[in-house]
Amino acid sequence: MPPIIEIQEVRKTYRVGKVEVPALRGVSFSVESGEFVSIVGPSGSGKSTLFYILGGLAPADSGRVVVGGADFARLCDAERTALRRSKIGFVFQKFNLLPTLDARGNIEIAADIASPNGHHDRAYFDHIVDMLGIAPRLKHRPAELSGGEQQRVALARALINRPALVLADEPTGNLDSRNSAIVLEMLRQTNRELGQTVLMITHNPEAAAYGHRILHMRDGLLVSEQDDPQWKPVATTR
Repeated sequence: MPPIIEIQEVRKTYRVGKVEVPALRGVSFSVESGEFVSIVGPSGSGKSTLFYILGGLAPADSGRVVVGGADFARLCDAERTALRRSKIGFVFQKFNLLPTLDARGNIEIAADIASPNGHHDRAYFDHIVDMLGIAPRLKHRPAELSGGEQQRVALARALINRPALVLADEPTGNLDSRNSAIVLEMLRQTNRELGQTVLMITHNPEAAAYGHRILHMRDGLLVSEQDDPQWKPVATTR
């Protein structure tokens, strides 16, 4: 089975006034289906830029980006949007929940966008919210939820369409240590039980340790890699 993520010599430079600021300077790596990979690095290392490129939210200046067998350079905007809806779930640091909807509505809106005909897998919905421990909080709006509960709602929203890949950008950045541990355990559990590939961006080495593999970034480059020698790919039904 080919890797779910494969990037080769990816480069990205931002222009600030007349100054060019290189964010990525030739990054190459791949991620196997079923892996939990952490990308760790200080602010300015290029990890967030990499996240947006892998999610199809920003283009690379050069290099090859293949996600789920699709080469981003060969896709139009509509095709990239369709790929995000069908194969990628996003978890952000700031939760990005809609304040006027309750937890159930925030989760279901992702399913509504992916399935305009209104067809939802209710059994899977119930399984996800039970696994994340938010079933009793579904009628509450974001302002009525703790930070940890909001992030678990955001994770349920990311998982509801059964994406092959979950991209998490600093998912514990706004949480205390207790809720951080809960969310990280939930990411590990979804990776293990649902077979989703997880790629997590973080500046926190303790959070990064939840992954099977840790890629270290600095100054727009991958500078080192740590592997869990006991990890083996898990066969999935996708």
